[in-house]
Order: sequence, then structure tokens, then C-alpha cells
Amino acid sequence: MMRNTVKIYMLALISFVVSTSEYVIAGILDNIAQWADVSVSAAGQLITVFAIANAIGSPLFVMAAAKMDRRKLMMVSLWIVVLGSIMTITLPGFGFLIVSRIILAIGAGVFVIAAKTIAANLAPPGKQAGAIGTVLIGFSAALIVGVPIGRVIAATFDWKVIFIGIGMLSLFAVFGVYRMIPPSEGEVPIPLRKQIALIKNPMILTGFGITFFWQLGYAVLYAYIVPFLLNGTTLEAHHISLALFAFGIATLIGSKFGGFLTDRMGIPRSLLGGMTVHVVALVLLATVAKSVVVTILLLMLWGFSAWSSGPGLQFNLVELAPEASGIMLSLYGSVLQLSIAAAGGIGGLVTHSYSIHAVSWTAALSVAIAVMLAVVSFGRQHKKETYS
Repeated sequence: MMRNTVKIYMLALISFVVSTSEYVIAGILDNIAQWADVSVSAAGQLITVFAIANAIGSPLFVMAAAKMDRRKLMMVSLWIVVLGSIMTITLPGFGFLIVSRIILAIGAGVFVIAAKTIAANLAPPGKQAGAIGTVLIGFSAALIVGVPIGRVIAATFDWKVIFIGIGMLSLFAVFGVYRMIPPSEGEVPIPLRKQIALIKNPMILTGFGITFFWQLGYAVLYAYIVPFLLNGTTLEAHHISLALFAFGIATLIGSKFGGFLTDRMGIPRSLLGGMTVHVVALVLLATVAKSVVVTILLLMLWGFSAWSSGPGLQFNLVELAPEASGIMLSLYGSVLQLSIAAAGGIGGLVTHSYSIHAVSWTAALSVAIAVMLAVVSFGRQHKKETYS
């Protein structure tokens, strides 16, 4: 039991390493733009390329490798991250950098999907959601810690040193996975017709709908969080770092607590409770964030409640199609990436048409839609279980 807990935390640590390859770019765009002799906005397309490659490439790779032993799949994905890191470090020009981002996106995406599947299998019955939440800590830590660490490394040495580190750590992780993770059978290959039927299943489709609107509500405000805090609250520039650090700590706690709560209370109650608090936090940010202390506390409530829903949403999809857990988790990742892509455009439109203040209301509306979909979905599920 204790040994399996160590294995799950090791998977979370590796998830942090590979996920950093995605998020670190946001903090070093100016360095890359200068190196490649392109504008910062052009360099920003590296983020979009990664998101699209992750959303499309990862699930296709997982489907193609459905029969592969899960441990082997993780090792292959880590070798892909090593390859992408080597390409980033050695190949010249912006074009090759785009190619390396695509390779890194597929490797990182496949690893995180496989890690969540294996973590759930390693956990004892009744604690699977908590195991997924632990892996998510690595994912969210990359967002919180990876960007500032990358910024410091790029300022002290060179931005490519970051990818030397990611490549070397991923190489060590291959051997760590080989030594500590037991072999596990892949899933029985699911014919394309059945895969399409799974997606058409109303319960699964609603699950993805909940995921989309939940993440959209989070991402639409997070994409504009700094201008929102500066123009929509009483925070000043020197408060921002502290506010975002506090927010980041809350998201880490929320990821872990959300898995614990799902295991204890069940999926419906933990999800509906977490998303309802999420809506309340967004409304309060739009209305009562009038002091530094109150704003930071509301940011922490928002981060905690938002990230507490992740484990339950994923475990819900796995429970709906246990025979295709890898495919469900990979499609979950794709829906997240698509909602993040949509959030930037919607946030920009709202800001241009109304004000930066309206972004929080838009976010609250989106999460409220997710809550309504969840109520309908769990109501149907309960009725089905009652009559069956």
C-alpha cells in the first residue's frame, strides 16, 4: 500500500516535469522571439501549436497504442519528450521549433493520460479519484512553479537550458518507470464504430459538456487574470505576484482535496458542491473584491474550488466507460485544450465589447451551465440506476 503511494507520487513528479514543457514557454516568449528573430506575438503561436497537437495527437496516439502495456506506453511517451527536448536544443530556426513543440505535446500528453490511468489502478478501491488528484498536482504545479523557475533559468543562463533539464529528467524518468511501475495490460482494442458510439452516448457526451463549460469558465478569467486584477479590483502591480502565488497554492490543495472528497462523498455531491462554490467565488470576485485581503482570499477560494473538480470529472468519465478509460482520459484532455483555446477568443470579445470586469461574470455563467448539465446528467443516472 505504502509502496503504491510512493509510485503514485513519482508519477505526479514526472507529470510536473513533462507538463513544464508546455507551460514554461509562456514565461520565456520574449527570449524565444529574440533568438528566432520573430515578434513576441509570432512566438506566442508556439503555445497554440502545442495545445492543438496535444488535443488531437495525444488521443490518436493512445487509441493507436491501446493494446500496448501501460508501463511501456509511459516509457515510449517519455522517450518522445526526450526527442522533442533534443530537437528544441539542437535544431536551428523557428520552423524546427514548431516541429519540436508538436513532438513534445504528444509525448507529454500521452504520459499524463497513461499516468492517471496507472495511478487509478495502483490505488485501492475507493481511492482512485484521490490517486488521479495526486497526479494532477504535478500538472498544476507545472503551471504554478514551472513558469517562474523557467523565467529565472532563462535570465541566468539561456532558455535552452530549461529543455536540457526537461530532457535529462525525462531520461531518468524512463528508468524510474521501468524499475518502479509494474507491467499492466493494455485495453482491449475498441473498434472505431464503438469509439464513435461511446462519444454519442448521452451520459458521456454530457460529461464532456460539463468538462468544457467548467474549464471554459476557469480559463476565460485566468487568461485575463492580470488585467482583471489591476483594473477590476483594488490590487496594484506590486500585489500581483503575491496574489498569483496564493492562488497557485490553493489550486494545488484543491486538486488533492477534490480527489479525497470524490472518494468520500461520491462523484455527484463532490462535483456539484465544488462547481457551485466555483460559481459563487467568481460572482464574489466581480462584486465584493474591494480590498487586497478580500481579493486574495477570493482568488484562493476560486482556485481551490475550480481545481477540486478535476479528479471527479475524470473519474466520472472512467466510471462511465471503464473498458475505454485511456480513451476517455485522452478525450478529456482534448476537451480541456479546446476550451482553453475558446476561452482566449471569448475573453477577448467580452473585454472588447463590454469591459474587463465582465470577464468574471462570463466565467461564472459558463460554470453555472456546467452545474446545470451536471444536475441533469446525475439525475438521469440516478433514475436509470433506480429502475435497473
